[in-house]
Order: sequence, then C-alpha cells, then structure tokens
Amino acid sequence: MAERVVNVHEAKTHFSRLIDAAHAGETILVAKGGTPWARLVPLEPSCRGRKAGVLAGRITLPTPEELLQPLPEEELAAAEHPLLWPGPR
Repeated sequence: MAERVVNVHEAKTHFSRLIDAAHAGETILVAKGGTPWARLVPLEPSCRGRKAGVLAGRITLPTPEELLQPLPEEELAAAEHPLLWPGPR
C-alpha cells in the first residue's frame, strides 16, 4: 500500500483525521520542506491478555497450608545473607 504524503501544515490542520486514517490501517508520511520527516502508522495489536486455566493439568501447586508453613532455618539464614539482601547504605 502506498503512503500518503502530507506536509507539516496539512498534518497540523488535519491531525485528528490523519491519526484516524492511521488507526484504520493507512500509513501517512509527514514531510517538512519536501523532505520526509515522520511517519504515522497504525499500532500493532496489543498482546493477548492472560487466559485463565492455560496451565491446568500441567503443574501442581502446593496447598495453602503448605505455602503458609514457616521456612526452614537454612532458608531464613540464606535470605538474611548480605550478598543476597544488601542492607541500608
């Protein structure tokens, strides 16, 4: 598809129409003094949202009771190690 070329004055005057055209799929080249300066293009569709249950049957999560158990002393000590958790400076 060919690009529509508009000068800066036309782009300022008709900006709302031009962005609507870009949103509809058109590419608009904005020229300043006859030199291509900028391009209005439609945005790529945003990534798909999350889909609930996509991992159902593939992973097993611990029960809430297991998750709420205190951490073993070794893990607590490792979490307090200065290389892992820098203190205030």
